[in-house]
Amino acid sequence: MCRFIAYIGKPIFADELLLKPKNSLMKQSHHALEAEMTVNGDGFGIGWYNHYRRKEPALFRSIRPAWNDENLSYNASMIKTNCLFAHIRAATQGGVSIQNSHPFQYKEFLMMQNGGIKEFNKIKRKLINRLDENIFQWINGQTDTQYIFALFITIVGELKKELNIEGEALNFDQLASCVSQTFAEIEVMKKKAQIESPSLYNLVLTNGKSLIATRYSTQPEIETRSLHISSSVESYTRENEELNSGSVKEDERSVLISSEVLTENRKIWKQVPENHFIMVEEDLTVRIEPLQ
Repeated sequence: MCRFIAYIGKPIFADELLLKPKNSLMKQSHHALEAEMTVNGDGFGIGWYNHYRRKEPALFRSIRPAWNDENLSYNASMIKTNCLFAHIRAATQGGVSIQNSHPFQYKEFLMMQNGGIKEFNKIKRKLINRLDENIFQWINGQTDTQYIFALFITIVGELKKELNIEGEALNFDQLASCVSQTFAEIEVMKKKAQIESPSLYNLVLTNGKSLIATRYSTQPEIETRSLHISSSVESYTRENEELNSGSVKEDERSVLISSEVLTENRKIWKQVPENHFIMVEEDLTVRIEPLQ
């Protein structure tokens, strides 16, 4: 049961989110508080953007536990970014390897997940057959997340072709529609394969400028995952090893999405309702809407 955080907004140093909070992602790697599996020691990864250099994100992944990687502890205070993804892994599908460590990157996109498709192997062949050939060649690991990501990218490409905008980017609502279509197509494949177990999609996707997240279970009454948001009226500063919130200026806003509440102060957090989208636009407007 993996854990993650996703941040977008005013540029921030990575250690302010990964290391310093009371319930930081580093601490969750050996003692998660909102999960049945408290240890997430099967590797970690961080992805971040520097739009002055390139549109594609930087990516650092490791098979070492986050708590035992000096490179993460040493370098986090040197990474400053407006958009950061970080993930700690408890392996379910796919072995412990760099190729299976989240987040995953395709061109300007990053994606990571806490959850997955149970009995994925029963639909893996059908899903592969659905993929664009070039996108299929991009996959180099075994996790279902990579195949979900590949299906999303395939659907994005098809929509661009349909709209005759292959050299352009889709708008925000079009990307959100592609996420919904991705989930819907997987559920059709599961139905044909007579799979009745739930799929869990606590998933975050970004191009470094806007962000889409989901808290979604096909059977939330049976199994779900926690997801929290601390959104655009808060800022994050360190004081006594605790993140605090306060009124901020327009250009200092930010949005933080996390599998677990990072702070003792729970007032700055809102639990994302089950089966809902979070959509964070470039101006950091936040929409939380039902996901059918």
